[in-house]
Amino acid sequence: MSNKILVVDDSAADLQNLKSIVVKAGHTVITASSGMEAVNKAKEMKPDMIFMDVIMDNKDGFEACREIISDKDTKDIPVVFVSSKCQKADRVWAELQGGKGLIGKPYTEEQIVEQINAHS
Repeated sequence: MSNKILVVDDSAADLQNLKSIVVKAGHTVITASSGMEAVNKAKEMKPDMIFMDVIMDNKDGFEACREIISDKDTKDIPVVFVSSKCQKADRVWAELQGGKGLIGKPYTEEQIVEQINAHS
């Protein structure tokens, strides 16, 4: 079964890289390049899962995640953060924001696919 996955990153290179991994794994990809766009696309497109960068202009990933999980229409969408901030404290904070996981950058294709499998 193909999932619809929202990939959010303000870096075009990271966005493209993540998108190609998800597509290669057989899923449909929606992209967003800011936290605000992520919140809007989550409401509009109802993805099965979201990979979210943390450090972005306008609205960071944590803020976007809090908005997504506090909305009745999008609260059940699992959000997995993908960030260069991946110390233990960052992982704890990611969970407190409602995230289902945190993958550190640079990541491997296996780590991404593992998260998709864990949440689909």
